[in-house]
Amino acid sequence: MTPTLNGRVQTRVFVLGAIGLLVALFVTPLLPTGSLSLGQSYRVTLSVLLAVILVGVLWELLYHFLQQFRWEKDWPTLFGLLTIVNEGLLIWLLLRTTTIVLPEHLRPSAAAFLIHFVVTWIVFWLFVNGPIRLFFHRWRYNGGRFL
Repeated sequence: MTPTLNGRVQTRVFVLGAIGLLVALFVTPLLPTGSLSLGQSYRVTLSVLLAVILVGVLWELLYHFLQQFRWEKDWPTLFGLLTIVNEGLLIWLLLRTTTIVLPEHLRPSAAAFLIHFVVTWIVFWLFVNGPIRLFFHRWRYNGGRFL
């Protein structure tokens, strides 16, 4: 069953909020953050995670619109993985050109951002395409909605 727009948004928020938080807790101390303290590093990674969740809701609206032109009204699984490129670039541009996400003195290095974003995205993608179906077996019968 193809998840509904509401189901995809709920899935994104829930999985990035839960799994993304766990990834951030484990990855943050290992990131090359330079002179930032561990507390500041956590502030950076959690702020980026929150930005990915919030901007991701807008992405879902765009993806839903584009999917209406496809016969099966859904993306192939690989497209879900490849969205790492456009979503990552947008978040990176937001980090570099505005102070909406983080103040200038807390902006992560390219390496720290890339490591955190790629690891989080791959874990997210793997979880949504695998274990979520085991833990929430009714998920697919509700159009992707948890509730």
